[in-house]
Amino acid sequence: MIQNISEHDRENLQESLAKSGQKVTPQREVVFSVLLAKRDHPTVDEVFHRARETMPGLSLATVYNCLQTFVGCGLIRQVNHERESTRYCPNLAPHAHFRDAATGRVHDIELPPEVIQSLRSILPPGFDPEAIEVSFHGRALAGDAHPTL
Repeated sequence: MIQNISEHDRENLQESLAKSGQKVTPQREVVFSVLLAKRDHPTVDEVFHRARETMPGLSLATVYNCLQTFVGCGLIRQVNHERESTRYCPNLAPHAHFRDAATGRVHDIELPPEVIQSLRSILPPGFDPEAIEVSFHGRALAGDAHPTL
């Protein structure tokens, strides 16, 4: 078993996969642990290289399949910015993303409940969103970079 995944996260992985008829495999556990370890919205290639540090025989196709399974099970979200590579986010709480054009990094931005409610309120009557995705694009101001976002 992977050491850096909490029992809570392991149970969440197992329950989410079981709901869609899937099982936890060592490969899935390694890929999931990579996503939780840094939470920096990695691409499939970044996940692949990190996961191979723990499991050298892991293939890119397996990593890609694990990520697609996790998206399908609702364990992670895909984050897409224009024509860039898809990134993966394990934060399922309502939030926005800020993509720093200078660095390419993607940061989570917490959205207060009143902002989410306000966004829902502007929809036409009879519409109920399954998800709300808000993305900001720009640059961190000099001296104001927030590496912890």
